[in-house]
Amino acid sequence: MTARTSASAALAAIVSIAASASAQADAPAPERLSNETSFTRWANAVTRATAYARPSATARQIGRLRLLTEDGLPEVYVLLTRRTTAHDGTWIRLRLPQRPNNVTGWVRRRSLGPFRLVHTRLVVSRRRLHVTLYDRGKRRFRAPVGMGAPSTPTPSGRFWIREKFHVRGNSIYGTRAMGTAAYSNTLTDWPGGGVIGLHGTNAPGLIPGRPSHGCIRLRNPDIERLYRLTPIGTPLLIG
Repeated sequence: MTARTSASAALAAIVSIAASASAQADAPAPERLSNETSFTRWANAVTRATAYARPSATARQIGRLRLLTEDGLPEVYVLLTRRTTAHDGTWIRLRLPQRPNNVTGWVRRRSLGPFRLVHTRLVVSRRRLHVTLYDRGKRRFRAPVGMGAPSTPTPSGRFWIREKFHVRGNSIYGTRAMGTAAYSNTLTDWPGGGVIGLHGTNAPGLIPGRPSHGCIRLRNPDIERLYRLTPIGTPLLIG
């Protein structure tokens, strides 16, 4: 290689690096869609798109969107960040309802429906055995709960409300139930097992306590009020 060729190659490399750095500098900063405290955006999936570890179709695949929950209702995804570039288009980072818990991934914007906004937040304390609902950061509701026994613990992490049900008859689920994005490693009270739910009970004397297979139980008057106050997409912190 001649000195001139070597110098030309070095110059081309410098120009390429500079162009790449310029493109990154010109790329808009990611937009925060949710803080999961006072505002949270969510959406349903419109296609069974692949979720990636990074906002790129060449990144590692970590999951796939689904249209319906295990109970046949529209699946719900909490949206965390939006990133748009001239080359790759718009990507959304979201929480995925799957095992293991607390997984996030990136999907293309076109794979999701309209964005919806909630201002509520649920916090469950496994130590104090109570649930608290906040609306725009202000406490609106608190009640004692029953949680998972030591052999079938309620998992910790960041989840959300995916579905809501009225329950008929004298059921172990009480009068209302809300399905979450939390999954147990063992069988839960939820039909079919696996999903952690918040629901009523036909044994209110066991609350507060640890009588369940992982689900979060409330006395029926409490779950009925919480049900009214909690919209779909509400983030849930179990700690």
